[in-house]
Amino acid sequence: MVDHLGERAVVLGAGIAGLLTARVLSKRYRTVLLVERDEIIGVTGTRRGIPQGSHAHALLAKGQQILEDLFPGLLAQMQDDGVPIGDMAGRLRWYFNGARLAQKDCGLLSVSATRPQLEAYIRDRVFALPNVEVRQSTVIRGLVVSDDRTRVKGVRVAGTTAEADDVLTADLVVDATGRGSRTPAWLEEFGYERPSEDSIKIDLTYTSRNFTLTEDPFGNDLAINPVACPANPRGAFFVNLGNGEALVSLTGIIGDRPPGELDGFLDYTRSLSAPEIHGAVHTAKPVGEATSFRVPASIRRRYDKLSRFPAAFLVIGDGVCAFNPVYGQGMTVAAMEAVALAEHLEKGQPRPVEFFRELKPIIDVPWSISAGGDLAFPEVVGKRDLQVRMGNVFMARLHTAAQVGGRFTAAFFRVAGLVDPPQTLMRPAFVLDALRTARRVVKGRPARGADVGLSSATR
Repeated sequence: MVDHLGERAVVLGAGIAGLLTARVLSKRYRTVLLVERDEIIGVTGTRRGIPQGSHAHALLAKGQQILEDLFPGLLAQMQDDGVPIGDMAGRLRWYFNGARLAQKDCGLLSVSATRPQLEAYIRDRVFALPNVEVRQSTVIRGLVVSDDRTRVKGVRVAGTTAEADDVLTADLVVDATGRGSRTPAWLEEFGYERPSEDSIKIDLTYTSRNFTLTEDPFGNDLAINPVACPANPRGAFFVNLGNGEALVSLTGIIGDRPPGELDGFLDYTRSLSAPEIHGAVHTAKPVGEATSFRVPASIRRRYDKLSRFPAAFLVIGDGVCAFNPVYGQGMTVAAMEAVALAEHLEKGQPRPVEFFRELKPIIDVPWSISAGGDLAFPEVVGKRDLQVRMGNVFMARLHTAAQVGGRFTAAFFRVAGLVDPPQTLMRPAFVLDALRTARRVVKGRPARGADVGLSSATR
């Protein structure tokens, strides 16, 4: 028998982070109530509360592993339904610094579901739990606290058209509302310190369009992804949706805005380092209209540095750290945080200050990866210490070596997939091998032991 920690937990927000949090809490509370502003029951398309939902998403390998642990059989169900799933380094075609990387299986899977698809699969599993309830089309007004303001006792809500508030009492409230979380303001309202913030201003814009293709540029690959770099700050994610359909998500950093109108969109694809994207879409038929989404900055709220926090209240997901989405880390980090919450609750009642400190090492690695990558762009403002500068120099060499050595591609994506720690790329023998191979590539000489890997479409 599981010892319950309370009668009811309330989760604010029913996105990926909120759903995974509800799954974990269902083991520890008799009832879990999800509160969501949008209508979500039976919804399989994009929704207002997830403005990034129309754009390319990828679930990193670590996130895929966690989802399978939380929802056994989910991967097989998605595969049976035709969701594209394949090796991160072997079946995704990557371009870094303008050059294509050799492909080689790294043993880790990437799930290329759209955001609405993935959310719908997880939502169906969570809503099937007997003690999970949902209150949709509901506006969150604020928190209810004890008279001495040391404990959160519930949340004030109202229907989207209602004037009067309802109070939902709870033994635990978890804020999973994402980047727009109001917890810092609520803390200040109740006499607590707001968390400090680490911010990397990236001024990123996504513009996405769907197309029906007249030719197949993918072969056996799931996606073609030219990554923005200082020499060309334009990138894209070109995703094979199956049945001749494809999604193109263009990215522009430091104020570069991929246009939505068709002629400008197609011209933008011409500037990408993966020429096969323009080759495919300039003859393709556009489906629907373009959508755009802006991300001014990556933001990390340092709850781990606070010494006081109201009891029975936690924050999780993008409300703690909202990453640059081009790295695909947000959903996976939310899954890792949900696992951390499950482990935290095994010790008894939630202890907010301790929990946030337990999240710190989980966030540190992906934050260093994304922040370090962003700081490679000279226009991005931020502190470039020796570790960042040396790391970016080595990453450039590693990606050069990976043009001819699939083993370097595989090693890199095991780290980027948040499975292997970054230290695995710093082993002396590996570093020496990468530097020697990169030097040979730059000099135009064949690399010793090169293991160039190409997709089946180009073999």
